[in-house]
This record gives sequence, structure tokens and C-alpha cells, in this order.
Amino acid sequence: MKNKLITAISSISALLLCACAGLKESGSEKVYNADIIVYGGTSAAVTAAIQANAEGKSVIIVSPDLQLGAMTTSGLGFTDAGKAGSIGGLSREFYHRIWKAYQDPNAWNWQSRKDWKGFGQGTKAIDDKTETMWVFEPKVGEQVYNCWLAEKGVLVHRGEFLDRENGVELEGGRIAKIRTLSGKTYAGKMFIDCTFEGDLMAAAGCDYHVGRESNSVYGEEWNGLQKGVLHHDHFFEKKIDPYKEKGNPSSGLLKYISSEKLDAPNGTGDEKVQAYCFRMCLTKNPSNRVFFSKPDNYNPDDYELFARYFEAVGRTNFLSIGPMPNMKTDCNNCGAFSTDFIGMNYEYPDASYEKRAEIIKAHKDYQMGWLYFIQNDPRVPQKARDALKDYGLSKDEFIATDNWPFNLYIREARRMIGEYVMTEHDCKLEKDTPMSVGMGSYTLDSHNIQRYITSDGWVQNEGDIGVHLDAPYKISYLSITPKSSQCENLLVPVACSASHAAYGSIRMEPVFMILGQSAATAASIAIDDSVPVQKVDYEKLAKELRSDGQILSSEEMVK
Repeated sequence: MKNKLITAISSISALLLCACAGLKESGSEKVYNADIIVYGGTSAAVTAAIQANAEGKSVIIVSPDLQLGAMTTSGLGFTDAGKAGSIGGLSREFYHRIWKAYQDPNAWNWQSRKDWKGFGQGTKAIDDKTETMWVFEPKVGEQVYNCWLAEKGVLVHRGEFLDRENGVELEGGRIAKIRTLSGKTYAGKMFIDCTFEGDLMAAAGCDYHVGRESNSVYGEEWNGLQKGVLHHDHFFEKKIDPYKEKGNPSSGLLKYISSEKLDAPNGTGDEKVQAYCFRMCLTKNPSNRVFFSKPDNYNPDDYELFARYFEAVGRTNFLSIGPMPNMKTDCNNCGAFSTDFIGMNYEYPDASYEKRAEIIKAHKDYQMGWLYFIQNDPRVPQKARDALKDYGLSKDEFIATDNWPFNLYIREARRMIGEYVMTEHDCKLEKDTPMSVGMGSYTLDSHNIQRYITSDGWVQNEGDIGVHLDAPYKISYLSITPKSSQCENLLVPVACSASHAAYGSIRMEPVFMILGQSAATAASIAIDDSVPVQKVDYEKLAKELRSDGQILSSEEMVK
């Protein structure tokens, strides 16, 4: 109860503070002024705003989301840390604050810390030596962010969507103002686009890419079409008939299989996007469990391919389950047919808000229907039904959205083409990456992009990549700056300038927090020195970042 009260008070305080932030009346137009306008509600938005505040700059977060933190507060508590020693600055501070939150015995309300057998990805779940914690419940992540922002007096406007058609006012290669669909206007000296979609970046006229580049564009190996490349276990291990009537192509394909022929050679580019899903927070705890409900449009025949998959393979591990405190799990895709809604998101990056809402709902309906199917349909083997029968949604998570995660996992959308494009060559240390503003370390990781019919007539997935990296790599400042000819006062730490292959590693929540902080520091220097973001003195920037705990090279990593 204590933690819920703190969260509520923090949220209300932040909202009250922002209500009159820098407000000026211009005729009937309400204009909110700040040195730095942060657009987006992601983890990068939080650290960017906190850093801007620390730099002595006025800042407003303008967030389309009602809840801040995106995936960090929407179920991805089993942190994709990579090499934890490469994570510094406010990103590491976040995981320290998570650790502090769990030092309170009241935080362990469903089980004791002693009884929790947690583990992490690339790090310990709880590291008492470094006073960091890398596995946590969504509500605790949200509590930490809300309290942190309230503590710093950061102003937040929630539920404000950029007018993408007419809401960006440019003057002499700079953004002067942005307007939201509610009619509010925000004027600033610097703008930071912290959305997954890169909506502000795109509306400002910056170049970007959607989908996979051909390998030939940047001389890569792991971009473009990857037919027959099976790096994880997210593929059909056995031959599965794809037709409604087995062996009869004229009967039509089962649901969720593409009829497109993949005749192009591997490495060919396309406009397709890796699969999205919801990172569900599940529990077996009867006192905190809400069983899965059947969607209104549920059709069990939609999951016939899944039934055949189980019949052929017999596996029961159809969810990747990361144990979280208090008898909860972070659940991700696992296997050939799981939570990833493969091939159903291609329109999302450039889509209208209305179309995006339709796509998000379709993902929710698919995933909820799939869970209901597993628990209830007799075509699913009993041992598989038994593996899930005791699971349900966590009653004390995502209360505002009926215990379903706040945000869809947008693994990639638009990617800016900026002053420098990060490629797999940077990630694999095959070149000297200039002007580091942080480190990445996770594998080159792409989820499946399409489900197709092989040349011999069976169903298979394509696009899943997992390429191990030997060591952490630098991320260039120039990859978060647009081309100087396009916008001089915008930084883009999330939809940053990277190839599909490289972005598969960069797109991790700790890295977004790192880049959000670095973007805000650069924006502050640009204001102080009256220069475009592309002309920021890098030596000055690097010195400031290091003084704030950012890690810019392998030699600086936390031991």
C-alpha cells in the first residue's frame, strides 16, 4: 500500500507541476516554453529529461503515453543487459534505484527475497556488490521513474500526440515549435525525439529507413533476407503442412502464413519489420492471478498451425519465462509459433495513429487468443495445456489497462539516416567508431520477419538473427544527430541512425537510457555554445559525459 501511495502521489505531483510549466498565452494558442523539449515516453525520454534538469536547463517531457518508461515499465523486467559493466550514468543509476526499492522488506509482498531464485541475462539478478538489480516487476520500474522525475521536478505532459501532418514548425533548418493534437504548442531551443517510431524526426523532414537494407548498402553480412538462417529456436524444427487441407494447396493457406514467394537471394533488402509482441507479466500465485479471457473475435481455427506444430514437435516450452520477484515472470517469444505476431506489423512505422491502434489491438487479440487456445483447446496436447494452466496475468500489474501491458514491444520502426550510420562493422569492432557517447554489447538480435512456404512445400520462419559479439562497442554521437542540412536542433537517441543489423543490438532499454542522457548533455552544450547539434565540441561533450558516469570505451567499464 505504501508503494502504491508513493507512486500515486508522485504521478499527481508531476502532472500538477506540468500544468503551468512555462505557459504563455498567444492569442488563443497555449504555448509551453522550455530550453529542451523531449518528445516521447520511453526510458530514453526519462533519462534525457533528468539529465537536462541536471544541466540547469528547463525541460518538458511531451509524452503520447500516459505511463512513462515504455518497455522498462511494460513487462521487460528481465533486462537485456548484455555486458552490465558497459552500462553507466543514469542508466546504471536506474538499476541502482531498483536495487534500493527492493531493499524495503515491504517490496517483497508475495515472497521473500530469500525464497526468490532469480537470475539475469549477462548479469546477476541482484548484484549487492555493485548495488544494482537487473530483474524487476513492471510496477516497481514505473514507481522508480515517477519518483525520480518528481524528485527532480521534471515537468511531464502525458497523452499528448504530435500533430504529424502540420505540427512541426521549422525556421531556418531548426524546429521552432511543435503542436500536439490537443492544440498545445511547445517551443524550445532544442528537441529530443525519444519515440520508438521517430515521429518527430520524420515530421521534421529527416531521412530515415524502414525495414532491412540490402547487405550491399553497408557491406554487411546479417542484413536483408536471411532465408534458411536459423540462429535461435524460433523456427519449425520439423516439416509442417501449411494448407487448410493437408497436402492440398488449392484449399488455401492456414492463418498467419504468407503466400509471397521468397525467390530473392539472401542479403536482399525489403521494407519488412521484425515481429512485435507484448511482454506479459504472468504469475501462478492464486492470490494475485487473473486467468486469460477469450477475445470477442476469438476463432480457434486461427491457431491450427500452432496445433500442428505441437503435434509434430511435442514441446511444452512455448514461452521464454524470465523469473521476476514476487512469483511473477517476464514472458517473451519462444519457438516457431509464440507471442511474436510475425508479419503483421509492416505498416506500423509510417501508419497513422488510428492505424497503429488497429495494429496494436490485433496484436493483443492474437496473443490473448493464443493463450486461451493453449489453455482450452483439445487440439493442444494435455501436457502442453498443463504447462500453462496455472498461469494468469498479475492482478497488481498494469491496473489501468486490465492487467495487460501498457505498451506493445516495438522492436524497431523507423531508423534515422543521420550523420553517421551504425552498422554491424561497428558492433563487431571491425572499424573505429568515432565520437562515442555510450556503449552497446547485446548480440545482433532480430526476431522473425515473415512466415513463408519453402521450396519443398513446408512452412518456415525467416528473419531471426542472433550473432554473438566478442566485446562491447562504441555508439557514435553522429548516429543520434540528423544530417546538418536537415535539422540543427534535434537529437534522436531511440530511432537512431543504424542499419537493421546494428539496431538489433542497440535497441536495448539500458542503451536507450544511455543515449537519452548523452543526447540531453549534447543539447545543453549546443544551447550554451549557440551551435547546431552537429557542431557540438566532442571533447567537451565526452568530458561531461565521463564526469556524469557515462562509459565511452571498454577501458572505462565497471569491473
